[in-house]
Amino acid sequence: MPSRLIWPAVQIAAAVALVVVPFGYAITGVHTDVLLGAGCGLAVGVGVGLRGGSASGPWTGILTGSILGIATALIAGLIAGNPWGLLGPPILALAVGLIDGLGQSSLSGYREVTRETCIVAVLLTLGLFPAMVALDVFGAGIVSSGTLVAVLTLLLIPTTALVAGLVSQRREGWRDTRPPTFLLLGAVPLPALLAFLMATGVLDEGGMIDIVVSLTFAIVVLPAIAFLAGRAATIWLRPRLRVYGQLADYLRVMWVPIGGFAVGYLTIIVLFAGFYGMLERFSPGAFADAGTGIVEWISFAFFTALGQDYATVAPVSVSARVLVGAHLILSAGWAVVLFAAVMSSIGPKLERIARHHATESADSEDAD
Repeated sequence: MPSRLIWPAVQIAAAVALVVVPFGYAITGVHTDVLLGAGCGLAVGVGVGLRGGSASGPWTGILTGSILGIATALIAGLIAGNPWGLLGPPILALAVGLIDGLGQSSLSGYREVTRETCIVAVLLTLGLFPAMVALDVFGAGIVSSGTLVAVLTLLLIPTTALVAGLVSQRREGWRDTRPPTFLLLGAVPLPALLAFLMATGVLDEGGMIDIVVSLTFAIVVLPAIAFLAGRAATIWLRPRLRVYGQLADYLRVMWVPIGGFAVGYLTIIVLFAGFYGMLERFSPGAFADAGTGIVEWISFAFFTALGQDYATVAPVSVSARVLVGAHLILSAGWAVVLFAAVMSSIGPKLERIARHHATESADSEDAD
């Protein structure tokens, strides 16, 4: 990997892990479930982000990886035993739908959908490998488990691409009216294998009707729903994510004023924390349930500056109430005065940024 791609990959991976790992542990305490979600999210997120080739690449990678990782952790956490037959098809279809909705790849025919599904399947295999090895679901050792995971993922490519094409062929710009022969033939092995396993009792699904219903739901209905949901989610989110790109320009201008405000605000908090502690030293009982540590006084001053009641300490005497009132007035005054000063100094810069973004939006609409 070129050195210029290392830092974006690290950024995407860190952001996706920050979202997916806590969410996974909020669902389940099983480490392998969290590993499944994190692995899938990281692999697909980094892959999609690095393929972006523009400033939007990291954002698209973080978005795709986070949604996919959360969905994987959710399914794995809700279904005991992590059955790959239920986890694989919707996750692969969801990933392809997310990429389609982002518009990074031109999915206007079955060949393009198949190509994109192959890329995502490889990424998912890499993401699933650590969790499957940790689970050793096949009981055949690391190499055999990893190989079987890869084979099962690759078997899903034709059926997923076929389903994605069938639900997309009526949209504007779609070229193919009929699925190609190679895709139809490639979609036969997976349902045939599953039907054989069900019919022989390896997968106990009951009678023939139950087998047909289960197969249809597992490899057609569920992937179609996942694909459409992923595409709809990213189509809806894509224009709204542009706000974050614009926000970065504003933050670069306001970074120093924001830092100045924070320094002043923290100075006021520390100053009054000392006042509160000193008052309690010389006038015991001025505050109810007051401790003696500076940490408690800083906490009390912090909540007071925010206009919130602290959990334990409360002003009791007249001098304590006056001191708290002065603190509130000074904190509010500092916010108002600094805000006015900042806006007057950086107002012209913000106007130039707004005009620049308005021009870019107009050019984008003209291009469309």
